Amino acid sequence: MFAKVKPRIALCEQAWHLALAMHRLFVATRPPERVIDALIDVMEGIDNARWQSDEQLHLTLRFVGEVERAQAEDLAQALSRISFQPFDISIHGVGHFEKKRRVHAIWARVEPTPALSRLQKSVELACRSVGLEGETRKFVPHITLARLSGSSGDVGPWLAQHANLNAGTFTAERFVVCESELTPNGSIYSDVAYFPEP
Repeated sequence: MFAKVKPRIALCEQAWHLALAMHRLFVATRPPERVIDALIDVMEGIDNARWQSDEQLHLTLRFVGEVERAQAEDLAQALSRISFQPFDISIHGVGHFEKKRRVHAIWARVEPTPALSRLQKSVELACRSVGLEGETRKFVPHITLARLSGSSGDVGPWLAQHANLNAGTFTAERFVVCESELTPNGSIYSDVAYFPEP
């Protein structure tokens, strides 16, 4: 996969299940281990919450969805043309998403910055340039910590307890394309391309 864009893009050896006709992708940046450790420290205290694993913690820049291999390769080409400069990302506070008055996810808040906004907009333009529909939802930078169902406990006490979460600041050295494989036990994420390559 992405053979057309090498050597500018580094690929994980185990990436891309070539037998699959479609690939469920998203573009993200990942926090370092010390930030992951700080986030894991607060990932408890809500009954029946589906907490994310270390490998699942990321800041989504754009959810792509299911695409065919050819379009994925075109997207990689477009992403490789983004002019990327490392920038700092700070994680302060928590929040949640809800639908029909039911909370379905809780997250750590990523502070908005001009550099992050520029990268997200560049990724969005790259996606549109290869024929993907434009994202209409407002970009809310965050790292999902848990997904919730109707059987999950009250999130209010957790949100209050961790309102002043400070997971630190890290430098984003690159962004990645990830493939998401849906399983009965949750999603499995694999990094399949890096920009710029390591």
